[in-house]
Amino acid sequence: MRKIVILIIILLILAFGAYWYYLRAINEKNSNALESMKFVVQKGEGSEEISIKLEEAGLIQSNFLFDIYAWQSGYDNKLQAGEYEMPKNLSIKEVIRILSSIKAREQNKITIIEGWKIQDMARYFEENAIAQKDDFIKSVSVKSSWWNDFTILDDKPKDQDLEGYLFPDTYLIYKDALIDDIINKMLLNLEKKFTDEMREDAKKTGYSIHEILTLASIIEKEVSSDEDRAMVSDIFNKRLKLGIGLQSDATVNYVTGKGELQPSYDDVAVDNPYNTYKYRGLPPGPICSPSLSSIRAAIYPKSNDYLFFLTTPDGKIILSKTYEEHIIAKRKYLK
Repeated sequence: MRKIVILIIILLILAFGAYWYYLRAINEKNSNALESMKFVVQKGEGSEEISIKLEEAGLIQSNFLFDIYAWQSGYDNKLQAGEYEMPKNLSIKEVIRILSSIKAREQNKITIIEGWKIQDMARYFEENAIAQKDDFIKSVSVKSSWWNDFTILDDKPKDQDLEGYLFPDTYLIYKDALIDDIINKMLLNLEKKFTDEMREDAKKTGYSIHEILTLASIIEKEVSSDEDRAMVSDIFNKRLKLGIGLQSDATVNYVTGKGELQPSYDDVAVDNPYNTYKYRGLPPGPICSPSLSSIRAAIYPKSNDYLFFLTTPDGKIILSKTYEEHIIAKRKYLK
C-alpha cells in the first residue's frame, strides 16, 4: 500500500509538472523580435496543417503544443482562412486568438522605389488613397515614437525629417493602417537590412550611419549599377578627404526640384547647404531613400585611381583621373 501511495504521489507530481510546463509554454512569447511577417491560412487547412506551417515559419516553438491547446480550448475548428500580418513575439494562445477570433484584415501591396524622396512617397500614397500627402509629410517631419524605438536613428539629427531612412521595398499594409504604422514598417526594414556586420564596418570608415546614408543617397541618384556605385563611392571618399567639393548634380537637383542631367550655372550657384558645388563635405542629410546596393557601396567602396566621373544620358559612367580629362569627357558626352 505504501508503494502504491508513493507511486500515486509521483504521478501527481509529474502530472502537475507537465501541466505547469504546458501552461507556461502556451503563454510564453515565441521570441523578442519586433518584426512581423505575412502568414497565409488556405481554405480547407486544418489545425494540424496550420500548426506545422506556423512552426516552420518560426511563429511558434511547438506545433504539438499548438494542437493540444487548439483542441483543449475548442478552437481547432474555428481557425479562419486568410492572409495575416503576424508578429513574431506572440504566445501560442495569442496566435490562436488571432487566427480564430480576428477576421483576416484586407491588405494592400505598396512599392516604394529606390531613389524616391519623401515627396515622391507622399504623392504615391495620396494617388493610391493610402494617406493624404500633407499628413504623410507631417508624420515624417515631427518627433514620434520611432525616435526611441530604432537604433538606426541613434545618430540622426533630431531636427531633420526621415529623408533617407524609409527603406525602399514592397510592403503589405492593412487597408486601415495608420501612417505611423507604415513609417514604423519601413524603419524596421532599414533596421533589419543594416546588419550588425555592416554597422561595424561602417564605423571603420569613420562615418556615422547618418553620413553613410547621406553618401549612399547621393550615389543612388548618380549611378545605377553595383560596380559603378562602388567606384563612385571611392571617388567621393577621395574628394571628401582632399577637401574637394563633391559637385554632385543630384544634390543640386534635390535643392531645385529639377531632374537635370547637367544643372545650369544658376542652379549650381544656389545658396543651400545641400548644394555640393557651393559647399564642401557631405550635405546635412540624405537626398533620397537609397537602395541596399548604394548603402553597401558607401560602406565598401572599390579603390580606383579616378577623381572625376560623369554619367551619360544613356546611363554609362565615364571616369577621369584629371580635371582636364573630365572637361573633355563633358564636351564629348554632355553636348
